[in-house]
Amino acid sequence: MFVKISLAAALLSSTAQPADTDTLREALAQTYQTNPTLTGQRESLKATDALVEIARAGGRPTVTGTVGVTRDISQSGVLQRTSQGPFLNGRIDANMPLFQGGTVRNDIKAAKMRVEAGRATLRAVEGDIFVEAVGAYMDVMRDRAVVELNRNQVDVLNTNLQAAGDRFEIGDVTRTDVAQSDARLQLAQSRLATAEGNLAASEENYRRIIGDTPGALAPPPPLPPFPATADAAVRVALADNPDLIALARQAEAAGYDVGSAMGSRLPTVSANASGQYINTLAGDVGGNPFTGQSNPRTATSTSVGLSARVPLFQGGLPSARVARARALEGQTFEQLIATERAVISNTRSAFARYEAAQRAIVANQTAVEANSLALEGARLENSIGTRTILDVLNAEQELLNTQVDLVTAQRNAYVAGFQLLNAMGQAEADDLGLDGGPLYDPLGNYRDVSHTWWDWSGGQQNRLDSTRTVLPGETPENPIVDDALLEDVTDGQ
Repeated sequence: MFVKISLAAALLSSTAQPADTDTLREALAQTYQTNPTLTGQRESLKATDALVEIARAGGRPTVTGTVGVTRDISQSGVLQRTSQGPFLNGRIDANMPLFQGGTVRNDIKAAKMRVEAGRATLRAVEGDIFVEAVGAYMDVMRDRAVVELNRNQVDVLNTNLQAAGDRFEIGDVTRTDVAQSDARLQLAQSRLATAEGNLAASEENYRRIIGDTPGALAPPPPLPPFPATADAAVRVALADNPDLIALARQAEAAGYDVGSAMGSRLPTVSANASGQYINTLAGDVGGNPFTGQSNPRTATSTSVGLSARVPLFQGGLPSARVARARALEGQTFEQLIATERAVISNTRSAFARYEAAQRAIVANQTAVEANSLALEGARLENSIGTRTILDVLNAEQELLNTQVDLVTAQRNAYVAGFQLLNAMGQAEADDLGLDGGPLYDPLGNYRDVSHTWWDWSGGQQNRLDSTRTVLPGETPENPIVDDALLEDVTDGQ
């Protein structure tokens, strides 16, 4: 809990920025509200919620009505009647399952376990999407810094080349020195072009995940304290990782599926009631020739009873179902162990990457300071003739390399730290204290569909929560996804 409170507080501290600056907290809030992967997972959970009521319906009474109009075409023997119709027939049948071998009970329990698994999966998707969003945010910050460093390098090398040319004119340096300066300038321009390409890709990835083009980005808030050791981090992860929780609930559901399949071997008992109405709409209904009374044109009948279905032989179908359910249960438990392995590996890997990146930050900060002094000394010594232009060019390149390494290490440390939070199950919306409206309540939809007896209710129509990122200049004349298609989807057509 301490980690969660610290993370929320850290993100809160990131709001004190200029009005035109985007913060990480704002980016995560927008991602939470509009990312289609996340909103789609919420819809998937809603579908899972309905499985409980589908299972419950198997143990509830059913009432069916039939009505029809018939006319006899031919009659003979005992079937011969005075009237050939038409006849109006109406019938109502009610059936109440009393015992179904435990299949309904096990189906309900399995569905509830799958709902809990779905909620855990939604937590896992939230954490994964937030890790992607943090990575996209930090990638843009890193690549913008790298572009700026390379742009400054190009300016410096361009000045160096001009100075070398001037000194060559007065015979102070050789043509080799000018060529070396020119080569380094061209190499720097090449690296600047590559950096600009990487930045463009990072900004597009930001738009894909967060849903908007990045503006000016504020530095991220500090991450909360982490467990002191990898073992401690793994203990937290094994207790709260949502992927592991989801597989554990799926395994429990698979066990109930075995019980449901076994129930198909047992007898079932139902109570039933029926009522029938017949009306001779036309034709002679005949009568008693001695009394002169005609036969009634209508007739009704009602009945109640109990019925039992005892399966004696089903061609091996129950055995096959039980065998399949047990195999799927075994598969789920194997997947549970595989997920546990992955959680341990991911937690330790993230912990190691974070620790390594922290050490890299310290080392690169020292290297940047040292290379700055070295460059200053190389330029001074070059001015008095004890250093060559190549020495200065090398010193400038060394400084650039360590500066790039520093911003890369800072990015890697932050992303690895957030990945560690995610592996420990502490990188979801509830942990981050996001603004932008109330958080999604997975219990809300479950309460809406729970204990629904009315056949004509079916939830609300779809509402598209995610946002599109298509810019006006990117829209073709005949797009596959257009407003009309999206209106059809949201209207439930």
